[in-house]
Amino acid sequence: MTTTTTKTKQFISADQILEHWQGHRNLTRRVIEAFPEKELFEFSVGGMRPFAKLAVELISIAGPALKGIVNEQIEAFSEEAFKPKTKEELLAKWDSETDVINEYFHKISEERFQETFNLFGQYEFPVYQNILYFIDNEVHHRGQGYTYLRALGIEPPFFWERF
Repeated sequence: MTTTTTKTKQFISADQILEHWQGHRNLTRRVIEAFPEKELFEFSVGGMRPFAKLAVELISIAGPALKGIVNEQIEAFSEEAFKPKTKEELLAKWDSETDVINEYFHKISEERFQETFNLFGQYEFPVYQNILYFIDNEVHHRGQGYTYLRALGIEPPFFWERF
């Protein structure tokens, strides 16, 4: 009996995933910028949270989660640590968390992407699935932001312009 082994190529690299994620973050940042200050913190549709609160959720997930993965520390999720009062403050925190993402993402070895990690003590999945969740969650909330901007009569950025 003959056994044949086929080597498969990796579909996407860690660097490409990070570039993809940062493209989404760049676009979400532009959505934050598009909001008038008052509406960023107060406007909502159908009982959903204002976009500033959605952005704070995203800020509270990405950097802290990557730090937890890298340091193998399980800490509960919390949106309470950061409460911005201005758009400028929100954007500054967004940018600083982008730096945290860039720093910690590169500290995850290729092997670790396949390991199970109990994110925030609630979500026990392989690391790569947690990271894909961060991206999916951001796209989801950005879609809410697009709805808000359109309801306000503001043209949102083109969704394909991520850089």
